[in-house]
Amino acid sequence: MTMAEQPQPADEVESPLTISPEKVCFIIMKAREFDAKDEMSEPQPGSNPADDKDIEVLEEHEDDPVVEELTSLINSLSEDEQIDLVTLAWLGRDDYSAGDWASVREEAARAHNQRTADYLLGMPLVGDFLEEGLSMLGYSCEEFEIERL
Repeated sequence: MTMAEQPQPADEVESPLTISPEKVCFIIMKAREFDAKDEMSEPQPGSNPADDKDIEVLEEHEDDPVVEELTSLINSLSEDEQIDLVTLAWLGRDDYSAGDWASVREEAARAHNQRTADYLLGMPLVGDFLEEGLSMLGYSCEEFEIERL
């Protein structure tokens, strides 16, 4: 397939992302770490983590570094980037198609507030929804080598 025959990502035509796909992929990776957490079984583990096989790393805690990192990252994004994240999540829930980008983004812009991180982290499977939304726009996280942004 020549360069001319390769399909253009939908965002270049219909949905101009203000957030880079690489940032979204990093957020997806972190969101999946968060989604993998289990309910807290020991609220105040006092023993040596090695004795417990580091099980608390897999449990939700108030001071969870993954939550803090995701919240900090999402809060540091511009308003437009936050709106794009919400729009991608809504697209990825199969509520809309890629052709609905403009209207869905307008709806996300109207709903925008200062709690975007809490909203997204409260959404079960947000990583999957974001990845599906990106995919609908012609992007894949496999094309990006995500280490740390």
